[in-house]
Amino acid sequence: MNFSELNLDQELVNRCKALGYTKPTPVQSKVIPLILQGTDIIACAETGSGKTAAFLLPLIQKLGKRTSRGVRALVISPTRELVQQTFNAYHDLRLKNSPQCVSIIGGANIRQQRTALRSGAEVVIATPGRLIDHIEQGMDFSQLEFLVLDEADRMLDMGFWPSVKMILAKLPARRQTLLFSATMSSWIESTARAAMSQPRLIEVTQRGLPPTTVEQFAYPVAAESKTALLLNLLERERDFDRVLVFTRTRRGAERLSHILKARDHSVNRIHADRSQPQREAALWDFKRGHTRVMVATDIAARGIDVDAVSHVINYDVPMAPEDYVHRIGRSGRAGKKGRAITLVTPADELSIGGIERLTRQTMKRVLVPGFGGATITSPQKLSGNSVRQSGGSMVRSFRPRRGR
Repeated sequence: MNFSELNLDQELVNRCKALGYTKPTPVQSKVIPLILQGTDIIACAETGSGKTAAFLLPLIQKLGKRTSRGVRALVISPTRELVQQTFNAYHDLRLKNSPQCVSIIGGANIRQQRTALRSGAEVVIATPGRLIDHIEQGMDFSQLEFLVLDEADRMLDMGFWPSVKMILAKLPARRQTLLFSATMSSWIESTARAAMSQPRLIEVTQRGLPPTTVEQFAYPVAAESKTALLLNLLERERDFDRVLVFTRTRRGAERLSHILKARDHSVNRIHADRSQPQREAALWDFKRGHTRVMVATDIAARGIDVDAVSHVINYDVPMAPEDYVHRIGRSGRAGKKGRAITLVTPADELSIGGIERLTRQTMKRVLVPGFGGATITSPQKLSGNSVRQSGGSMVRSFRPRRGR
């Protein structure tokens, strides 16, 4: 299938070709025709599957048919980075007759945002908190035609859903609503259906499954040796071209980035305590390859849209198994192969079991001599599993223990 078979206008098809979009992804093939028909959508698709273009392309086509003096399309995203990513994608795809778009995020000048709205912006891409600020100052949605809830599961995880429900109460009931999510809980689905009109559920991938293009490894390590093992990987392995390292806390991200910088690594960090200009500059350098290592917390995970991430390293095991799927989805994008490495201390074993139950996959164990990993899972406990040598490390695939 190609884009011309999705009922898109030829001008948009030509725009896709100019941007190098040769064939639509599965989620694009399934949802674009339905959106053009005016159907409400609940779509579950893995990170990096092309869902941003899946809703922007039909939205641009439908908005271009006429103009208005008010906000006609609203896209709500959980993080500033994701808002900026969607804003940039809109400008890449927009046509000459496409309406003006404005991003509404915290940390940016609210007066400039109000000026853009008054000057005729018809498309608004916003985070929930800053959007409520504008609503409280009288933002008008009487002309709204389209609502997109992007990364709905992440908004739930970050505690934004009460804010989203408050926003929904201010919107006209007669609208087309589109919800996109990398994972789909029954709660999100039932809540979304209550705010929609006969929505179609589109599941491109099974819920909770990580990208098939990412190879997953677990590196057992003593807690006190985690930083030393990370340095060993970054300094001795040759194919770690662009590396995304996840920590649980902002303080941990700061600490780790300073350690890496002291070892002459090209590194930056991105987390909630950094200003918006700092986060944008760090992401820009990482995308352009000026920075080899990016240290990040989960709050920033969804907005890191870089096609060439060779490795995702979970320095800290995430609190929720769903966050693991989102983290490793930063690698293996655009059809490229990626690798996900998780540093596993003895205290993390229970969390690893939860991740494997969610993903229905097991990670390959890599025992690196000298870092305390052999104390976690002994060769006797791993007997019967496959073992091979890889660069001096013992690579083992393992099965979760019973009852975990």
